Amino acid sequence: MLSGRTVLAIDPGPVQSAYAIIRRKDLHVEGFGILENKKLIDTMQPICQDVNVDIVVEMIASYGMPVGATVFETCVWIGRILQSLDPHGLRSTRVYRKDVKMNLCGATKAKDANVRQAIIDRYSALYGESCTKKNGMLYKVSKDVWAAIAVGLTAIDKEI
Repeated sequence: MLSGRTVLAIDPGPVQSAYAIIRRKDLHVEGFGILENKKLIDTMQPICQDVNVDIVVEMIASYGMPVGATVFETCVWIGRILQSLDPHGLRSTRVYRKDVKMNLCGATKAKDANVRQAIIDRYSALYGESCTKKNGMLYKVSKDVWAAIAVGLTAIDKEI
């Protein structure tokens, strides 16, 4: 079990990856964005030096369907991201998408829109209806950042 005060959650991609930094105690999203993969690795080094940060990366799993080159390139970048942590003695945890869907939606057949809505519902209950409005904590969250937040919330909920 990881035990830091914050989680750096990453939704990796073949060229860019989304990230979110979430406080464990109150689920406050301290930062988020989408960066080119090389820039993400360079940027996360100072963040990861903080012993109170746990790194969680979404991992790809095979479901028996054919996949394209982008999936394999994403696998390469997952490896590069994880390898970049080794020289610093940092530990990371991999979280599978099916576990994210089960945790947030209660079904592995949930779609991205269902996951996004589950996050909005949760933060609205915690912080009020305006979480996605201007000045709300989730204002300007878009694209794969939703997936990064979902990975982080799953890690926190499952205490991994």
